[in-house]
Amino acid sequence: MSLFANPAGRNFLGNSADWYKWTILVFLIINPILFFGVDPYLAGWVLVLEFIFTLAMALKCYPLQPGGLLAIEAVALGMTTPGKVMHEIEGGLEVILLLVFMVAGIYFMKSLLLFVFTKILVHVRNKVLLSLLFSFSAAFLSAFLDALTVTAVVIAISVGFYSIYHKVASGKKFDHDHDHMHDGELDKFNQDDLEGFRAFLRSLMMHAAVGTALGGVMTIVGEPQNLLIGERAGWEFIEFFMRMSPVTIPVLIVGLITCALLEITGKFGYGSKIPPKVMAVLVDYDIYESGRRTSADKAKLTAQALVGLWLIIGLMFHLASVGLIGLSVIVLATAFTGVTEEHQIGHAFEEALPFTALLVVFFAVVGVISDLQLFAPITNFVLSLEGTGQITMLYVANGALSAISDNVFVATVYVTETANALAAGTISRDTFDLMAVAINTGTNIPSVATPNGQAAFLFLLTSALAPLIRLSYMKMVTMALPYTITMAITGYFAVAHLLVPATDMLYDAHLIEHHSASTVEAVKDSGH
Repeated sequence: MSLFANPAGRNFLGNSADWYKWTILVFLIINPILFFGVDPYLAGWVLVLEFIFTLAMALKCYPLQPGGLLAIEAVALGMTTPGKVMHEIEGGLEVILLLVFMVAGIYFMKSLLLFVFTKILVHVRNKVLLSLLFSFSAAFLSAFLDALTVTAVVIAISVGFYSIYHKVASGKKFDHDHDHMHDGELDKFNQDDLEGFRAFLRSLMMHAAVGTALGGVMTIVGEPQNLLIGERAGWEFIEFFMRMSPVTIPVLIVGLITCALLEITGKFGYGSKIPPKVMAVLVDYDIYESGRRTSADKAKLTAQALVGLWLIIGLMFHLASVGLIGLSVIVLATAFTGVTEEHQIGHAFEEALPFTALLVVFFAVVGVISDLQLFAPITNFVLSLEGTGQITMLYVANGALSAISDNVFVATVYVTETANALAAGTISRDTFDLMAVAINTGTNIPSVATPNGQAAFLFLLTSALAPLIRLSYMKMVTMALPYTITMAITGYFAVAHLLVPATDMLYDAHLIEHHSASTVEAVKDSGH
């Protein structure tokens, strides 16, 4: 008789497959054996790999439960402490507030987003051009906003498109209530078109997700670690952009070329076009919405547009933390669009809160990485190198570690180590500047290889959209692979061959400016 045949066994991880339940049980059994009987360092790495496994199997079971069990066990065993976990949570508070409030804020702007992007989808019929438009728009917005916010926007748009067609394919009218999460009422004759639409949306989502990485690496507000690196280096918005540009601009160009080539060749799961029946439904929906749009509806769209403008201005000039701006978006968007009921507001938080809880669990794993110093050998090796090899290896090490853990944590570890080395006089200021660029680009570019490498990718994987469009962990890895190869290699050569000369030019310009100022002062002192 199976262990999971009794009621208690069936309740354990719910409807997950028995093999998955056994796997998690085995993980929980071997961890204390490895930690107390073999080696804590090995046990730490095994725990990290186990947690990555739960992320990879996100469609089998949401990672919060199995990942949470692993995290609780890690704390109980002493791999890390509750205090350390709390410290990591405090360090990631801005990201947590962003998820709680910003994603909910985007929910109340869904009508405007669906209106704008329905117009784009209906009028831009060329898939290559549409893909480039999605990728570049995501990159541009991520450079001035942040990748998670932009990902939330694109998810909201895709869920809107999907629900529209799913409703019609289930034999209902646009104004009918419908649950797009279930296919029970789906007309079997529309199944093939729905699969084609899923493939179409998958490709657009992946282009947009990679676009958030392309734009997010460029500016100090694009990713959470960018702000940390910029603060440690003392760079403002413009200087940060200029310092990164020798690497980020070539990577952006190559990323967009890769986007176009993937759609033209149809490789790695790309190239799917929107089925004609689906396009007809979306065109009909656009006509239907335009015909029934009242003055009140137009006023709501106008209000949402103004709130969107405030969102861009607030984030671009960093008028407050991202989470607080998100809260202001909720207040403004609901106050001026007639949303006053508590249950109406409550729905907005359903999408982000499970992922927020998962992120807090992830901070426990980060605590294990920190307390057991899992990255220490790699860090020490990189800092022992000299010259260009040190800078390029820093890029490679950050990229590899970010792909298997989390780019924010990796950047925090490395920028702290390099800042300590600068304070101790081990490295010069010029070397530190080069290292800061290598850390930022390394954690942002190669980390697109896996969903756990970037918070935006992980958010997409664990969103309600992923199962709808059949976007699994391995599917994301496969579709990200060509981007990973082209962008990571371009970044490596840019760091090796463009970054150092460009930095030398900046340094020379600084010397000339400093020399000129010194000359002026000397002339003044001489009385001439």
